[in-house]
Amino acid sequence: MATKTILLIDDHSLFRSGLRILIQNSLTSIDIIEAASLEEAMRLTNVSLHLVLLDIKLQGLNGLEGTALLKRKWPASPIIIISADDSSDTVRLAQERGASNFISKGNSAEEILRIITLALDEDGKKSDLVIQETNLSTTNSKPLFTPRQYEVLDLLCKGLSNKMIGRQLDLSENTVRCHVQVLLASLNASNRAEAAFTARRMGLIA
Repeated sequence: MATKTILLIDDHSLFRSGLRILIQNSLTSIDIIEAASLEEAMRLTNVSLHLVLLDIKLQGLNGLEGTALLKRKWPASPIIIISADDSSDTVRLAQERGASNFISKGNSAEEILRIITLALDEDGKKSDLVIQETNLSTTNSKPLFTPRQYEVLDLLCKGLSNKMIGRQLDLSENTVRCHVQVLLASLNASNRAEAAFTARRMGLIA
């Protein structure tokens, strides 16, 4: 199996070390290049990348601001944004800047590895599309959600908690929780941030 190269950009050396160990202990034929800043990453030469893992809060130019630079330097390499801030606004901005996916630093190791493995897959984009389309209607290309579930999804993407969604829609918090669980399962998302990211990428929410 050919070695695949990941560029990991994060200004916290401890986090970089932990993520590098996780990836190298779990995946085979992986070479990881580390950079503490975008400026350091942009100084790399003659490097062919298969994936970029990019933190948002960096010294100097932050991850969201520098995404375009990375895409110009390595146009064929998908970029996954990594952040402790998994608010809907942050996820939306990551998508708008061209990120292929979003990893919350609060995600489990299994979920982080799942997202990275998918991106490294030679057919990663096709696989991602298949996952997204498993819950689509063949007639209207939209998930088969009820009007109420679309209302919940809209408010979820705006960052509202279950309690706040319940107040807005006059629903019990338990009912909202059930709707959210259905939405996460239908969007193949492990958390609210990923659900919001997927919903926007699929054009379900403006």
